[in-house]
Amino acid sequence: MTDVEKNSIDGVEKNWYVVNTYAGHENRVKENLERRVESMGISDYLFRILVVEESEIEYKNGKEVEKMRNLFPGYLFVEMIMTDDAWYVVRNTPGVTGFIGSSGGGAKPFPVSPDEIESILRRIGIGDSVVNVNFKVGDTVKILSGPFSGMEGKVNAMNDKDRVASVLTILFGRETPTDIAYTDLVKADY
Repeated sequence: MTDVEKNSIDGVEKNWYVVNTYAGHENRVKENLERRVESMGISDYLFRILVVEESEIEYKNGKEVEKMRNLFPGYLFVEMIMTDDAWYVVRNTPGVTGFIGSSGGGAKPFPVSPDEIESILRRIGIGDSVVNVNFKVGDTVKILSGPFSGMEGKVNAMNDKDRVASVLTILFGRETPTDIAYTDLVKADY
């Protein structure tokens, strides 16, 4: 199977959609939807169902407690191929109030843009994107924005996970490592 075949069935592409649920019931709705996908045999159309949460540290009675915080209360993200059957199953799952981006009256919703969903997935540590930059360790780069805008420096280290490069800049006559986002750097032309 080619990548195109894996991402589409009958010419319809796999996309992410936002499903509205009752606030506070996101995990229960996710479990209900996962059970329905299995029991109704539509796992070829519904792939991933996410409640977007990130861990948060709270201090209670002098103790550190890790807690999961929902970043989008009342919403689930569903990766699916939008067929009539898949749409029907999701819409009629207990706790689902509808899709975001649908005008109602039986109209199918618009998918979430790839850039938007990639940003969300990266935030919770499951992004798919490959980092492509035109510089590497040892290259001279120009800083495009921020407090060091217009300055140049040499790339000392790169962190692809956080998309940050450590750049050696000259501050007060000394080489100083500064962390700069990849998006704020461009390879200097020499």
